[in-house]
Amino acid sequence: MPASAPHRTHHPHPPHSPPPAPRRRFLVEGTDLSASVAVFLIALPLSLGIALATGAPLQAGLVAAAVGGLVAGRLGGSPLQVSGPAAGLTVVTADLIHRYGWQATCGITVLAGLAQLGLGCLRVARGALAVSPAVVHGMLAGIGVTIAVAQLHIVLGGSPDSSVLANLRDLPAQLAGLHPAAVSMSVLTLTLLLAWPRVPGRAGRLLRRVPAALVAVAGATATATLTGLTLPRVDLPSWSSHALAGLPEGPVLGIAAAVLTTTLVCSVQSLLGAVAVDKLVAARSGARTHVGRSDLDRELLGQGAANIVSGALGGLPVAGVAVRSSANVRSGAVSRNSTMLHGVFVVVAALLMVPLLEQIPLASLAALVMAVGIQMVSLHHIRTVTRHREVPVYAATTLGVVFLGVLEGVALGVAVAVALALHRLTHTRITHEEKEGVHHVHVRGQLTFLAVPRLSRALHLVPQGAYAVVELDGSFMDHAAYESLQDWRSAHTARGGSAELAGRRSGVTTADPAPSALCRCRPWTPWRNHRACLAGPPSAPAAPAARELARGISSFQRNTAPLVRAELARLAREGQRPAQLFLTCADSRLVTSMITSSGPGDLFVVRNVGNLVPPPGEEHGDDSVAAAIEYAVEVLGVRSITVCGHSGCGAMQALLTAEPGGPQTPLKRWLRHGLPSLARLAGDRRAGPRLAGRAPADTVEQLCLTNVVQQLDHLRAHDSVARALAAGALELHGMYFHVGEAQAYLLGRTGKVFEDVKDDGSAAAELRSPV
Repeated sequence: MPASAPHRTHHPHPPHSPPPAPRRRFLVEGTDLSASVAVFLIALPLSLGIALATGAPLQAGLVAAAVGGLVAGRLGGSPLQVSGPAAGLTVVTADLIHRYGWQATCGITVLAGLAQLGLGCLRVARGALAVSPAVVHGMLAGIGVTIAVAQLHIVLGGSPDSSVLANLRDLPAQLAGLHPAAVSMSVLTLTLLLAWPRVPGRAGRLLRRVPAALVAVAGATATATLTGLTLPRVDLPSWSSHALAGLPEGPVLGIAAAVLTTTLVCSVQSLLGAVAVDKLVAARSGARTHVGRSDLDRELLGQGAANIVSGALGGLPVAGVAVRSSANVRSGAVSRNSTMLHGVFVVVAALLMVPLLEQIPLASLAALVMAVGIQMVSLHHIRTVTRHREVPVYAATTLGVVFLGVLEGVALGVAVAVALALHRLTHTRITHEEKEGVHHVHVRGQLTFLAVPRLSRALHLVPQGAYAVVELDGSFMDHAAYESLQDWRSAHTARGGSAELAGRRSGVTTADPAPSALCRCRPWTPWRNHRACLAGPPSAPAAPAARELARGISSFQRNTAPLVRAELARLAREGQRPAQLFLTCADSRLVTSMITSSGPGDLFVVRNVGNLVPPPGEEHGDDSVAAAIEYAVEVLGVRSITVCGHSGCGAMQALLTAEPGGPQTPLKRWLRHGLPSLARLAGDRRAGPRLAGRAPADTVEQLCLTNVVQQLDHLRAHDSVARALAAGALELHGMYFHVGEAQAYLLGRTGKVFEDVKDDGSAAAELRSPV
C-alpha cells in the first residue's frame, strides 16, 4: 500500500461513539443567497411604490418589507413564501389612512395582527380556503382597477383622489393638464417593464436574470437624473422623525370593521399564496432539497406576528406577496433563509441607500404600481370563472370592491355566490317530449329531493312498454332523486318497457337491459376494460369492424361530445396552439392522450412505425415527418418536442431480426432510418442509455432506449429545430413507455438514464432536455 494511503483514511469520531450533530445553524445555501438577492431587487421598488399608492410615508413600505422578510420569514409556516407590503392591501390601507390618519392605521395593523394570532391559535386557517375562488379573483380584480385608476393620475403628473368615482370624474381634466416630464418617465418605465422579459436570444436569457421592475425604475431614474428633468421624486425623511403606531380613535364599530377588513384581506391573500407556493415548489425542476408543505395555521401565526411588529414600527400591513414568492421559488430557494436574507438586504438599503433612493421619480413608481394593478385583472381568472359559470360572483365582487370598498365587495360576492348556489340547487327544469316513438325526459340542473315530485310527474307520462331516454344535464343528484329514478326504471322495465339513463355532464350512461360486463368507461378518465364497452357479451359472436366503429362513434356523440363541444368550438375559432410536438410509434397500445393526460389542442402528434425521424437530406427520404417538424416549430411555435419509444416495439424487433438482401418492401425501406440506432447499439453497450433502477430486460428493450436517443440526434440536424434550440425557444425530451407496467420514463439531462416518473411527478424534477 502506498505511504500516502493512511492520509486518505479519516475517522471523524471513535468507532463506538455517536457521530456529532451536524452544525448547520448558520449555513446558507448558495441558491438561497442568490434567490434572496433576486427577491430584494424586486421588493425594493415595489415596496416604495405600494407605499406611494397608499399615501403612507415611503419608509413604511421599507419597514413592512424588512419585517415581512425577517419575522414572517422566520415564524411563518410557508418556508418559501415572501411577505411584505402587498398590492392587494393598497386600497384597504389608503382608505384607513384617509379616515383615521397614518398613526391610527398603524394601530389598526397591530390589532389585525393580534386577530390573526387568535385565528391561528384556533386553527381555522383551512377555513379561508373555502371562500369561492371567484370571490377572491373578483376582490383582487377590484383592487387592481382601483390601484390602476388612482396611479394613472400620478403617471400623468397629478395627484389622485380617495375614491374611484372621483378619480374617473377628474380624469378628463388631468388629461388636459399633462405634465410632460412625469408622462415621459412613466412611459419609459412601462416600456422597460414590458420589453425587458422579451429580450430574445442568449443575451436575453442572461439579462432576464435582472428583475424587470428594477430595470424599469433604475432606467427611469438614470434618465431623469442625466437629463435634469424637474419632477417630484422620492422623499425619505430622517428615521429620527419616523412615526410609530398610535391608538385609533373613532366609532368602535368603524374601528372593528377596519380591523376585520385588514385581517380578512391579509389572511386570505397569505393563505392562498402559501398554497400557490406549494404548487410552484412541487412543479419546480432541479429541486434537490426537500421543501415541506406549508403549515397554514403556523403561517397565520407568522403573518400575525409580522403585522404586530410592522404596525408597531410604523410599517404597512404585511401579507404574502405572489410576485416575490414566485421569484423566490424560481430562483432556486430551498429554505426560509432566502426570505430572511432579503429582509436583511432591505434593512441595509433603508439605512445606507437613502441618497440613491431619493433620486427615483414618483411617476416611475406610480407606473410600476399601475402595471401591477392592471395585472391583477387576470384574463386567466376571467376565463376560469366563465368556464365554471361564476361570472355573476366575479362581477359583483369586482364592482363592489371598486365602488363600495373591499369588505363590502367581498360580502356582496359571498352573498351572490350563496344565492347562485341555492338557485342552481333548487332551479331544475324537467321536460317531456315524444320524438319518433321515443319518449325523452330531459332534466336540466341539479336533481335533489326538491325536484322529485316534478320528476315523478314527468316519468309517469311515459306509457307502459315504451322506450324512454332520461337525460340528466346536471352535475349533482342526491340519494332521494337517485332512488326515485331507479325505482321507476325497475318498474318500467318489469312492464315490458326499456329505459336509458344518460348523464351528459358526468359522462355516465346506464342502459337497460344491462350488459353482462358493466361498462366502466368515462370520457377523459383512465380506461378500464375499454373493449367491454363496445363489444357484446363474451358468448356473442364478434361484431363486424364497421359496427364496432359505429358504436364507438355513437358513444362519443352521446357521452363525450357534450363535454368537449364548447372547447372544440373555441379551438375551431382560435386555431390550434399546441405546446409540444409528440412524436411516437404507431403501436395501437400507445394512447398519447391517456399517458400524457392531455386533451384537444394540447399535443401536435406525429406517429409512425418505430417513432423514427429521418435525417434531413437523405436520398429517397420521407418528407412527411420533416414537414410535420417544420410546421410544428416554424408555424405553430411549439416549445418542446418529445420522442417517445415503448416496450415490445415491433419495428425494433424487425430491425434486430432483419436479414440483409431480399426484396425491398415499403416496410424495409422505412426501417432503414433505424439502422443508425442499430449501429449505436452495436457500439459500447455499457455507455448506452439505460433505465434507472434496473437493466434493460432484453436486447429489444435496449434498442428501444437507444433508438429514442438516436432520433433526438436526428431531430437536432433539422434546420428549424437547430435554430429554435440556438435561440432557447425549444426543448427536446426523450420518453420511454413500458406498456406492461403502465410506467413512463423520461430521459435525464445527461441523455443516458431514463428516470421513472412517480405518481406525483416527483421524479421528473431532474429531467430536462438532453441537448
